Amino acid sequence: MKVMLLAAGAGKRLLPLTATTPKPLLPVGGVPIIERLLRALAAAGLHDIVINLHHLGEQIERTLRDGAHLGVNITYSRERRALETGGGIVQALPLLGTGPFAIVNADIVTDFNFSSLPRTLGNDLAHLVLTPTPAWRDAGDFNCANGRVTGRGGACVYCGIAVACAELFAAPPDPPFSWREPLWRAVNEGRVGATLHTGQWLDIGTPAQYASVR
Repeated sequence: MKVMLLAAGAGKRLLPLTATTPKPLLPVGGVPIIERLLRALAAAGLHDIVINLHHLGEQIERTLRDGAHLGVNITYSRERRALETGGGIVQALPLLGTGPFAIVNADIVTDFNFSSLPRTLGNDLAHLVLTPTPAWRDAGDFNCANGRVTGRGGACVYCGIAVACAELFAAPPDPPFSWREPLWRAVNEGRVGATLHTGQWLDIGTPAQYASVR
C-alpha cells in the first residue's frame, strides 16, 4: 500500500516558526516531524511514499531526498499553487496506484502503529483513525461506534491518518478544496470505517503545543 503524506500546507498557526521552515521539518526530540513519521511508516512495512509540496517545499525535498536513508522510496507531487488537501490528493492520484492508499498528515506527533491500517476497504470508501476529543480541542469531528464512523459529532477527532480509495475522489470540485468534502459524503452514505487510537497523538497547532513536545 502506498502512502500520501500531506506536506504542502503553510502552517500559518505556527507563525513565525513556519515563515522560514515548513512545519513538517520542525524538530521534535531533535528529529524533524516528517522524518519521525517516515521511520514509523518504514517500520510498518509502508515504503512507497508520495509527498505533496508547496510552501517551502524545496526544503523538504532537499532534506529527505529520495528517502533511501530512511528506508522509504519517495516520489514528490509539486504544486504550483496551493491545492489544499483534496486538490493535492487528486493531483497525486496517478502516483498512488489503483488500490487503497494511506493518507497521513506530515505534521502530527503520534505513537500510532501504522501496521494496523487496513490494506483493503471492501465496500467502504475510506477508513479513519480517530482519537477521543482531547481537552485542548474546542470540538470533535466525528462520532463512531463498532468500527464505523456514524456521523459528525464531538466524541472523536480525526488523527490525520486514513486509508482511502480513488473512487472517493471521483468527479472532484475544482481545486483548491479540502478532502473532507468528499469524505463527508462518504460518511453520509455509511461507507467510512474507523479505528480508535488511545495512545499519543498531537496535531501541533500553536507555538505553545509545539513547545510542549520539543
